Amino acid sequence: MEKKPVALLTPAPIGSRWIAAFEKEAPEQAIQLNEAISNPEAVELLLVWKHPEGSLKNFTKLKLLYSLGAGVDHLMSDPELPKEVPICRIVDPLLAFSMSNYILLAVLDFQRRMDKYRWDQQNRVWDHYALPERDLRIGILGLGNLGQDAAEKLVQLGFEVAGFSPSPKTISGVRCFHGDGLNSFLNTVNVLICTVPLTEKTRGLLNASLFEKLPKGSFLINVARGKVQIEKDILTALDSGQLSGAFLDVFEEEPLPTGSRLWSHPKVQITPHIASITKPKAGVQQILDNWSRLQKGEALLHQVNVQKGY
Repeated sequence: MEKKPVALLTPAPIGSRWIAAFEKEAPEQAIQLNEAISNPEAVELLLVWKHPEGSLKNFTKLKLLYSLGAGVDHLMSDPELPKEVPICRIVDPLLAFSMSNYILLAVLDFQRRMDKYRWDQQNRVWDHYALPERDLRIGILGLGNLGQDAAEKLVQLGFEVAGFSPSPKTISGVRCFHGDGLNSFLNTVNVLICTVPLTEKTRGLLNASLFEKLPKGSFLINVARGKVQIEKDILTALDSGQLSGAFLDVFEEEPLPTGSRLWSHPKVQITPHIASITKPKAGVQQILDNWSRLQKGEALLHQVNVQKGY
């Protein structure tokens, strides 16, 4: 990798892990983090995650902008986003592995009624609960890399799986819907797993109108982005029985405010945005490879379609 200025804009704890990975994988490459960036006008490769608002305008000679994660909504929403600079994102096989494991955990937790057994343990109750009388019909809303991997693993476990994406997809063992087929997709599933990217089209997608299209008593799992869901609508659907439960890893505001009713709702399981976390070691190798490709004039890997927002 040619020694060009490289900078990191990300919260310090995250940045320190990436710097350590660069020091191990590419010790010849100097990396500057946040306030230590001495000359932003000279930076050609910028790595970002949850960067300070307005900070991108200082980097006037960028050749490549990298999101240190699978999502790029933190960049797409920035009015200072350079229009002519290519944007790439990390695609880590371990990211899909950990995401699929989380989804499997959530599905099995619901199927085996583990929420009831957790309550019983806290209250010293010894009881047995029958498995759900109806078969689970799992629907994955979003069939990108992460959604497709989860769909394939659920099929391997014997679940009936459907999926929806804007464009046609073919996945063995999965009934795929696309385009205008969203309502038909929702009508067929009773466990809805959301893995869509956050775009203007998906913002607020998980709302009262969508929940009404699901069979009554459906279960919701959201591992996408918090702003894809309307939390007051989730609570209303839970209280009415339209949703029988929710397993949520992401929230409209993070950390989730202590006053949120989601914390104490008996039908909600909460985790703090940990369904999948990018490993810096794998990310560094992708960044080095793409930077080399850029220098050679070759096509970049995992480049973001700015018009689509992912």
